Amino acid sequence: MIGENVAAADRTRLMDMIIAAQSRLGYLSDETLSAIASEVGIAYVDVVDTASFYAFFSRAPQGRCQIRFSKTPVSLVKGAADVVRAFEKALATPLGTTSPDGITLNWTSDIGMADQEPACLINGTVFANLEPADAAGIVDEVRTMIANDALPGFPGYGNAAAFSSAKAGCASNVVLAGEVLFAPMTPGSGLRAALAMTPEEVIDEVRRSGLRGRGGAGFPTGMKWGLTRRANGEARYIICNADEGEPGTFKDRVLLVEAPGLVFEGLTIAGYALGAKIGLIYLRAEYAYLFGDLQRVLGERRRLGLLGERTGGREGFDFDIRIQLGAGAYICGEESALIESLEGKRGAPRDRPPYPTDRGYLGQPTSVNNVETLACVPRIIERGANWFSKIGTAESKGTKLMCLSGDCAKPGVYEVPFGITLNELLDLAGGADAEAVQVSGAAGECVAPKDFGRSLCYEDLSTAGSTMVFGPERDVLEIVLQFAEFFADESCGWCVPCRIGTVLLKENLEKTRHGLASREDLARLERLAGTVRKMSRCGLGQTAPNPILSTLRNFPHIYESKLIGGDDVRIDLQAALRDARALRTVSALKQDGA
Repeated sequence: MIGENVAAADRTRLMDMIIAAQSRLGYLSDETLSAIASEVGIAYVDVVDTASFYAFFSRAPQGRCQIRFSKTPVSLVKGAADVVRAFEKALATPLGTTSPDGITLNWTSDIGMADQEPACLINGTVFANLEPADAAGIVDEVRTMIANDALPGFPGYGNAAAFSSAKAGCASNVVLAGEVLFAPMTPGSGLRAALAMTPEEVIDEVRRSGLRGRGGAGFPTGMKWGLTRRANGEARYIICNADEGEPGTFKDRVLLVEAPGLVFEGLTIAGYALGAKIGLIYLRAEYAYLFGDLQRVLGERRRLGLLGERTGGREGFDFDIRIQLGAGAYICGEESALIESLEGKRGAPRDRPPYPTDRGYLGQPTSVNNVETLACVPRIIERGANWFSKIGTAESKGTKLMCLSGDCAKPGVYEVPFGITLNELLDLAGGADAEAVQVSGAAGECVAPKDFGRSLCYEDLSTAGSTMVFGPERDVLEIVLQFAEFFADESCGWCVPCRIGTVLLKENLEKTRHGLASREDLARLERLAGTVRKMSRCGLGQTAPNPILSTLRNFPHIYESKLIGGDDVRIDLQAALRDARALRTVSALKQDGA
């Protein structure tokens, strides 16, 4: 069980303790949180602050069974709403409530199953490719399990084998394997090659390979490692960011299923290069069902001498890996918010500078790298920087995992060289009739057919991997509105531009979609989007306007078709004044340094 045998007074294990308490008791009472505060030796309000931040924690009693349906543009076009209605009917219980026998139904954000939607989590176990006809059978099985006290606990590790339903569990869905990440490799070969080099030589090899961060930002990995190693500190840390919350992205889930040893080996090589003794993997709560298998792989690597004392047979290199489970917060995909969560706090982004490479986890130099980034490292060290750098383009080296979902015949993961065009990718996936493609998730760009010839690489159309395909029958404005709702829900609320601005963006989009906006309203929407982008504190607010701004640019005719025309100008004076006051407040607070 997560949280068992955690030493008292270890604030960094607070998340584990809260998860364990929720799993045993079903919710987090004041008494429970007070007891945890006493054991850890911190203020009660600090524990409440953490427990109240994450979506998967509850302060009120919930049902013994939590069914969380993935709500994304892809799930909705695949029929998720019909599936939810079928479950409501089978339970005679509306969404957002709990049935008399203890089954709670809720929407949740993307659960990393865009290639197999509609999908849901049932106490941590994933169910995929759901249809309305599945609801009655799944509900009957859950009720039987509750009656027999056989239902896996929340959040648990997920246990598809506990269910007889054919919809329990998910496929890896690697449609196209490339020469880097899914090619055969002997466990430990990359690590042994690294240990034959000095740490500085390892960093230089990664730098010469041209490897850049695969999480979206594209920062040069060798440079980040060099900054971390050279920074002053009593210890250094390497963190694997497996909080894959961007809608439409599921590549890290696939890597952790198909090639976990490769990820762990990359983390270990990074530990050697940085001079770290501990590697941390922050695994999103939606992937809790992977936890047990990942722990087994770690155990096997320890048995083989690839982790632990004298790692890889190298005297003085004692390195191990710990997996920290999250609790449902999109913002924790941002590296400084992730570090805050690892330290047992709410996942609020930090002001920068200082950057994590100088002062990160526990105030020490820290490198945070994406799952896919770390998985590339053993192959680079094994086969050499020159081999890797010959793949891709001038500024984007290697292969990239692309996640295809939505209106395409073959959804799944494609490992392709950087530089592939969007048209070529759509042809591979059977999405040639696409009318719109959202590249790089909700935070990315909505691309029109006129630009499908663009290349997927850092120097042209940058992507973190998510590629959501929408056919000609889809309502682009409805999709953009769903992204706006996502950002408004996921904002941590720390800064005014994001907290207020994302809500105003959503409201203005609703007004436009319902045909109540004038041309001036549209101009105001664009100005508001620019303000939120420029003045927000972290990447969430800075990228939240992207779907709006890119569709205004690439699909102007869709917005134009919704405008009221001529003298038929209906003005909501109170709404207009409210928007103006909110923007004035944002500007004033920004100028005051808020």
